[in-house]
Amino acid sequence: MNEILVLYYSRTGKVAQLARLVARGVEEIDGMRARLRSVPPVAPVTETAAPPEPDEGAPYATRADLRECVGLALGSPTRFGNMAAPLKHFLDTTSAEWASGSLVGKPAGVFTSTSTMHGGQETTLLSMMLPLLHQGMLIVGIPYTEIALNRTRGGGSPYGASHVAGTSGENPIDDDERLLARALGRRIAEIARRLGAGA
Repeated sequence: MNEILVLYYSRTGKVAQLARLVARGVEEIDGMRARLRSVPPVAPVTETAAPPEPDEGAPYATRADLRECVGLALGSPTRFGNMAAPLKHFLDTTSAEWASGSLVGKPAGVFTSTSTMHGGQETTLLSMMLPLLHQGMLIVGIPYTEIALNRTRGGGSPYGASHVAGTSGENPIDDDERLLARALGRRIAEIARRLGAGA
């Protein structure tokens, strides 16, 4: 069974919800499974070490998860138009994968959540693509053949899946945002499957 790593950081739970929807999309493709993983929070000063496993939610990712999977879906809330520090911190530890080329040629897509419509969704999605390009990954977006991309009034763009959570997180993930998150997962998994067939 080929696995797509769905790797994310979520502070309020919205990105975690998107991650589960992306994972559902992955598993709609025959022969593909999702491996859900998260990253621990970081702080300027650490008083205690994070436990090796979170109290709830997906296990913390290791670099082996990256190497073992045939594709990647990367998710983060936006922080001033950029990915959150915990996800960036994890990516900054992947120099060995860059040096060995272990991620080269694998498909990757991105997803995010913001509190407002113009809170930096597209810049955050683009910022997450940059380290993936340096790793030699193949960036996968959402094409306009996905009907929900043309009608969404919330999140979703050709750059990746997204959600507009509201300033207090009051907005549930709407139907179009759900469809687009699943579409992203399906697309990554389908491309990974096609690439594997040609290997």
